[in-house]
Amino acid sequence: MKWFPWVLSAVLAIILAAGFYLFGLRGAVQQGDDGRTSVLLSSSERNQVLAEMRGFLESVQDIIEAATTGDMKTASEAALRVGRVDLKDLPPSLLRKLPMEVKTLGLDTHRKFYQLGMDIKGGLPQEKILPRLTDLMNNCVGCHAGYRLDLEPGGK
Repeated sequence: MKWFPWVLSAVLAIILAAGFYLFGLRGAVQQGDDGRTSVLLSSSERNQVLAEMRGFLESVQDIIEAATTGDMKTASEAALRVGRVDLKDLPPSLLRKLPMEVKTLGLDTHRKFYQLGMDIKGGLPQEKILPRLTDLMNNCVGCHAGYRLDLEPGGK
């Protein structure tokens, strides 16, 4: 009977590791019919992620337009607008459903926007902005190439 606590501990550790993988790393996903990974979200969660992505795209457009005209203050503000993120504003259900790679890419994208905004504010030369945006957009292209957002079954 001395072995029972050890076996019970091992079984619980396996269950916790599997739960962490399924709900923390893997997310709520399935293979999509187009070869990408389909992330299954409720309608409100999907709308929240899509709004965030539109915000990224609008900021890219604003940065390019402002930098083209030499308005570095507006370019910096556009980058900083989406560079800041507060994870406490995100529903825990959404964080559980997003695969780790999507979470990593999303946070890195916010970080790159923030850093770009701070660098522009600090005097980054105009000709350095487009190469930085190119690097930043690689996150967007990589995520869209590998993932899509679908409604979970019964996802209202």
